[in-house]
Amino acid sequence: MNKMKVSIVQQDIVWENTSENLKKLDVLLQEVPADSGLVILPEMFHCGFTMSPEKVAEQENGAVMHWMVEKAAWMNVVLMGSIVLKTEDGYLNRLCAVQPDRTVVTYDKRHLFRMGGEHNHYIQGEERVSFNVGEIRIKPLICYDLRFPVWSRNTDDYDVLIYVANWPDTRRDVWQTLLKARALENQCYVIGVNRVGKDHANEYAGDSVVIDSRGVTLLEFDPYQEGVGTTELDLSVLEDFRQKFPVWQDRDDFTIH
Repeated sequence: MNKMKVSIVQQDIVWENTSENLKKLDVLLQEVPADSGLVILPEMFHCGFTMSPEKVAEQENGAVMHWMVEKAAWMNVVLMGSIVLKTEDGYLNRLCAVQPDRTVVTYDKRHLFRMGGEHNHYIQGEERVSFNVGEIRIKPLICYDLRFPVWSRNTDDYDVLIYVANWPDTRRDVWQTLLKARALENQCYVIGVNRVGKDHANEYAGDSVVIDSRGVTLLEFDPYQEGVGTTELDLSVLEDFRQKFPVWQDRDDFTIH
C-alpha cells in the first residue's frame, strides 16, 4: 500500500475533562471517511495542555487507552494522539499510535515546553520512534519538538513527519513557518494537528495542515474552527521527487544522542 488517506481532527478540547472530550470525539469521528487509514488527534486531546497531570493522568490500561483501542479496531484505522500517562517514575506526555489489531506504538515527548513549566511536571522522552502503515513510514513528534530540527532530522527512516500540538495563536506564524521548513528540509510529507478553542491561558487557531515535500499545502482548515479534514498521501509521488531532486544525498552525517 503506497497510498493512504489521512484524517485530521481539529478539536476544541474541554479543559481537564476526559469524559466530555471522549464524548465530543465520538461525534467528530463519525465524519472520518470509511477508507481513511490514519486518524490523528491533537496533543493531550482528552484534557488540554495541563500542568496538573495528577488531575487527569491515565494508567497504561486506563479509560482513554481503552477508548483508543476500541475506536481503532472498530474504525479499522491507526488512531494517534497524545495522552497524559502516569508511570512509577512520574508523568509522561505520551503519543500513542493504536493499530487496528490493538497493538500500540508509543513516543514520549522529548522537548518539554520550558516556558510553560512542562519540564517541571513531566519526564523527558529519550527515544526516536517510527512505525509503518503499509509501506509508508511515519515518525510521530509532539508540539515543541517542532522547534528542534536535529530531533526531526530525516535519516532515511520516515516518509511522513507528524506533529500533534496545543500551539497558541500568538505564535501562529512560527507554527506555519516551521512546518513548511520541516517538509522542505526533510523531503517528506509533514502533518501538523493542532487544537482550537480556549483553555485557562491561551486561545488556539488550529491551523492544522498537510504539506508535501515540495512545500505545497494539500489540506488546511479554517482557523478557529473545529472539524475533520481528509487528504491522500502518495508514496510514489514522494519517491519520484526524491529521485529527481536528491537533496538527501548531500545531507551532513551526524549522530543524534
